[in-house]
Amino acid sequence: MAGQERIEQPRLEKLSRLIDRGLDPYPHKFHRSHTAREATRLFLELLDKDPSATLPGVSLAGRITAARFMGKAAFFDIRDGSGKIQIFFRRDSLGDDKYELLHELDLGDFIGACGHVFKTRSGEVTVEASDFTILAKSLRPMPEKWHGLQDVEKRYRQRYLDLIANEETRELFIRRSGVINAVRNFMNARGFIEVETPVLQPMYGGALARPFITHHHALGQDLYPRIALELYLKRLLIGGFDKVYEIGRVFRNEGISTKHNPEFTMMESYEAYADYNDVMQMTEELVSDVSAKILGTTKISFAGETIDLTPPWKRIPLRQALIDKCGVDFMQYPDADSLSSRMKEMGLQVDPFKDRGRLIDELLSTYVEPGLRQPTFLTDYPIDMSPLAKLHRDVPGLVERFEAFICSMEVANAFSELNDPREQRERFSRQRQMHAAEIERAIAAGELPETDMIDDDFITAMEHGMPPAGGLGLGIDRLVMLLSDRQSIREVILFPQLKTRHEGVEE
Repeated sequence: MAGQERIEQPRLEKLSRLIDRGLDPYPHKFHRSHTAREATRLFLELLDKDPSATLPGVSLAGRITAARFMGKAAFFDIRDGSGKIQIFFRRDSLGDDKYELLHELDLGDFIGACGHVFKTRSGEVTVEASDFTILAKSLRPMPEKWHGLQDVEKRYRQRYLDLIANEETRELFIRRSGVINAVRNFMNARGFIEVETPVLQPMYGGALARPFITHHHALGQDLYPRIALELYLKRLLIGGFDKVYEIGRVFRNEGISTKHNPEFTMMESYEAYADYNDVMQMTEELVSDVSAKILGTTKISFAGETIDLTPPWKRIPLRQALIDKCGVDFMQYPDADSLSSRMKEMGLQVDPFKDRGRLIDELLSTYVEPGLRQPTFLTDYPIDMSPLAKLHRDVPGLVERFEAFICSMEVANAFSELNDPREQRERFSRQRQMHAAEIERAIAAGELPETDMIDDDFITAMEHGMPPAGGLGLGIDRLVMLLSDRQSIREVILFPQLKTRHEGVEE
């Protein structure tokens, strides 16, 4: 059996002896009266009232993380989801047979213990066990004897070992859950309705990204795991909801980096009768509110730098930011050819298949983004970069869009949403024409193009009338990175995407 040689033989022998005794090493259930934290807190509250108090009748359960035998007594540490607590076993209380059973246990086994809570002479809150039950026998050793799992690749690939060995990792993902709940509470308090939209979609759109593809056998058609939440949420505005949001996974068949994972979590919201100015204010209030709820402050530390999330955040037009940082005024370069020539003069390598919008985005990521450390909104983007955004009401050639950057990371993207179905269809068509060469190249290579498809069903929905609206996309993973001082997105995703090891999991 693959991997069987890595199961410790002594543990298998102990398992066999337990079964020979007529014990079930994997029972169905155990009644737990308290968590470790609850029992400790309740006992300390009693102790405040009576220094000689004990807490009888508790039953706790958890994984063994330490074991110390001292003749006729033994001390085990067990850990559950709330924390650690010490269990004290006495031969006199348990009897010889039951006490000897402790020697069949290993670090990593799960046990349940019943007894009373007291405080040892050293001051440690402890349960003196009157009985115990084996709940699960561990057949493999625990990582590095509880000194912490340091191998980064192994931590990501076998996250369960990381969670077992590293308290900091457990706390990180508890914080992540808190961040998501805080986002949800903020949106609910503002009257938004949380909804769910399809993950598998017949058309991919809402972002410039290459999708994954799958096939539905019963329907006999290809489907795409969504690359954005946008187009179905807008259908709900058309259907009469005024404020909607969704927190969900999206999937993009693109590169992997410290800021990118093929599947990640987004919160997208759409508010009827609002514009990008309203959304800008909501975004800075949302992020600062979540920080205050989770950390108790709007001033965070990231990579040794103090970042102040307190509103209002700096606002800079994208055009001005590029002029300031690299001297390029994109309004002077009306097409990809002219901008490409200018970029080559600057010594940049230019992809001939990139359109003007993507070239501008390359200038942004090269010259502007690295310097955006404190929270900053870049506003008013070229129409080439934003096929779903409404034209700027004052500046021709631009749309009402912003991106929010913190610590050189884009954390949010938002528009005044385009709601003219005629213009939307024309923009989709124009975009397909601009990317015709790239689409042909992708199809020839058996790939899917990185461009919005013409979603006729979405445009049909728009033709029934869509109210003006402000939309927001917020990156949950990057927000967690910021609020936990992590520089890699893999740190804040429980199971990040990794290349499969065909030879099996290494120990």
